[in-house]
Amino acid sequence: QVQPVESGGGLVQAGGSLRLSCEASGSIFSRNTMAWYRQAPGKQRELVAVVTSGGSTNYAVSVKGRFTISRDNAKNTVYLQMNSLKREDTAVYYCNTAPNWLASWGQGTQVTVSS
Repeated sequence: QVQPVESGGGLVQAGGSLRLSCEASGSIFSRNTMAWYRQAPGKQRELVAVVTSGGSTNYAVSVKGRFTISRDNAKNTVYLQMNSLKREDTAVYYCNTAPNWLASWGQGTQVTVSS
């Protein structure tokens, strides 16, 4: 199976911003709803944000108003702009389709928010 490739994570202070990118194959990306997920140590993977093929978006309550998901269909890439980061946003972030996971899970990108 094809794995998405996530990038853009890093170490940032609370209140800071990061922009994540995820490049997926056309067979996975096209016509599918794409999503960002995250998994913090000792916790289950959770859905963070989704964007449909038409550009409609939805967010977890915990990130609404701070995160923005978008996609570039020409580049088969989905983005996650994260502002006003909090320590509880620390996790490995992954992308995949939603609601069903059609791709293999990639390596993810680590986001660490320090106080």
